[in-house]
Amino acid sequence: MNYEKLFETIVKKHSFLCVGLDSEIEKIPSFLKKRKDTIFEFNKRIIDATHEYTVAYKPNVAFYESSGAKGWSSLDSTVRYIKDNYPDIFVIADAKRGDIGNTSKMYAKAFLENMPFDAITVTPYMGEDSVTPFLLYNEKWVVLLALTSNKGADDFQYHNEDGLKLFERVLSVSQKWGTINNMMYVVGATRAEMLINIRKLVPEHFLLIPGVGAQGGSLEEVTKYGLNSKCGLLVNSSRGIIFADSSVNFDKIAGQKAKEIQVEMEKHLRQHSLI
Repeated sequence: MNYEKLFETIVKKHSFLCVGLDSEIEKIPSFLKKRKDTIFEFNKRIIDATHEYTVAYKPNVAFYESSGAKGWSSLDSTVRYIKDNYPDIFVIADAKRGDIGNTSKMYAKAFLENMPFDAITVTPYMGEDSVTPFLLYNEKWVVLLALTSNKGADDFQYHNEDGLKLFERVLSVSQKWGTINNMMYVVGATRAEMLINIRKLVPEHFLLIPGVGAQGGSLEEVTKYGLNSKCGLLVNSSRGIIFADSSVNFDKIAGQKAKEIQVEMEKHLRQHSLI
C-alpha cells in the first residue's frame, strides 16, 4: 500500500484510527477460551466489529510469540483474515526488530514476505544497515521508532548533543534511507507538544502515534500539532478498544468504542479541511 492509497482510505472512512491487537490471553473473555484458537477467535470478532472505523491494525507480536508456535499460528491467521476480508486496511507488525544486515534480512522476510504485513516497526539504534533490508520490499513500510511514550524514553531519547536531541537525529538522518512512501515514524502521544518540532523535521511523513486513551494521550493535541496536508497520522488505541468489555458482547462494545474515536477523528479532519 502506498502513501496515496493510505490517504484515500483515511478520506473514505473519515478516520485515521489504528486498532492495536495486543491480544493478551489472560484478558480475553473466558467463554472464548474453549475455542481451538482463542486468540484468533478473539481477534476475528474484534476485527469484524471495528473494521468500518479503522484504517489500520497493529498486532503486537510479543502477545503472540509468548504462546510459542500456537501464537505464531494465531498471528498468521489474524493477518491473513484481515487481508482476505478487508484488503484496504493497513496492517503493521509491531515487532520492533533491527539487527545486523543478514539478521534484519531474515526478519524482513518473515514479516513482509512470508506474512502479508504492510509494515513493521523497527528500532534504529544499530543504524542504516540494520534498517535497509526492510526497505527493499515494494509498497511495504518501515515504522521507525523515534520518540516513544514510556517513562524510560527520558533515559536516551532526549539526550541533547550539539543542540540536537537523539530522537531528532533519528528523524533527520533516517530520511536519507527511505521516503514518505516507505517510512513512517513512531511518536508517542503523551508528549504531543513535541510534534511541533517533529513536523519541522518530517513535514510529510506519516506518524504512528501510540499512547492515546489508556496511556493518557490527547487526540485533540495530537491532531492540533501533527496533522499535515495528507493527514499524516495513524493514531493507535489498543486496550481502550479491545478490552473495553469482557462479556459475551465484548466485540459490540469494542465496535462502539472504535466508532466513538472515529467520530472525533472525523471532526478534526473536517476542521482541517481534509474531508
